[in-house]
Amino acid sequence: MSGSGSPRADDSPRPGLVDGALQFALGLGQDDPAPVPGGGRTRELWETLATLAAADLGAARAIEPHLDALAILDQAGDEGATSGSTPGPSTRGASTWGVFAAEGGPHPLVACAQDGASWTLTGTKPWCSLADRLDRALISAAVGGGGASVPRRLFAVDLRQPGVRVEPGAWHARGLAEVPSGPVHFDGVDAEPVGAAGWYLERPGFAWGGIGVAACWFGGAVGVGRTLAERARNTADLLLQLHLGVVDERLSDARRALAEAAQLVDDGSATGEAGRLLAKRVRATVARASEDVLRHVAHALGPAPLALDAMHAKRVADLELYLRQHHAEKDEASLGRQLTEGTDLPW
Repeated sequence: MSGSGSPRADDSPRPGLVDGALQFALGLGQDDPAPVPGGGRTRELWETLATLAAADLGAARAIEPHLDALAILDQAGDEGATSGSTPGPSTRGASTWGVFAAEGGPHPLVACAQDGASWTLTGTKPWCSLADRLDRALISAAVGGGGASVPRRLFAVDLRQPGVRVEPGAWHARGLAEVPSGPVHFDGVDAEPVGAAGWYLERPGFAWGGIGVAACWFGGAVGVGRTLAERARNTADLLLQLHLGVVDERLSDARRALAEAAQLVDDGSATGEAGRLLAKRVRATVARASEDVLRHVAHALGPAPLALDAMHAKRVADLELYLRQHHAEKDEASLGRQLTEGTDLPW
């Protein structure tokens, strides 16, 4: 697992160009099927995401959900979880995809069955990244009501339909500014079910997808750390060398955690409770390492690169925001709770 590898530098999208990133995502599966978690190429997939993120985290943030959606559809097909109308391989490859599965808000998204096997979605979905740029998305919705206890089901939705309205002006972030992730309103929009109610969260790939996001964090931290490495390379400043040593330790920890996880996923050892525990552990390890990298680079270099180096400032802002997909102490408490409920500690 590294921050440079699979994609060739001349193939990678230029920083900040989301449309180029999405076209790059489409091209990843043109000659050969894109790697999916658990398919024997998990390490290749996560190294690709890390490599992209080290160059530009915004590009990786656009590409990761597209690849995650393809993996979800692939797993649904393998398990016979799709309906007859679920998009086939040709439609998948010709479309850019997102995954909108966040919950919350006063008007939760609700799926209603129509005549026969048809469904419609009505309500508001928060945190919908690039909804105005994508062709399609996999979207979770409550079935039969909007309460928190109502089971969620996954649906494939054509975002170009009438009845899909992206809320304008909702995204004010300084990090990942080119990846707006605001609310989208749905009004009787046609949707195709993917899996039964609850399948999306219960499948092994849910945990694996979360580790894929951590691979992006790792790559983003590599990009930030390289600013310090370049500055420390030709100096005898002991303080810079100290901070660089800590950055190397943290990135090495994160790299090993991701590499081990990729092996376990492909070995079939990361399903069920074991898979959920692995995802929590790896995400926490990478998130903590990334936060330490941000802190040590800032302490070593001071305000100058944040104020005068546009690329470094963007990398820091992007990573700080993206890392908040890890819920910090809340996720660590969840990890600890799962350990106390298990029979054996892993150490």
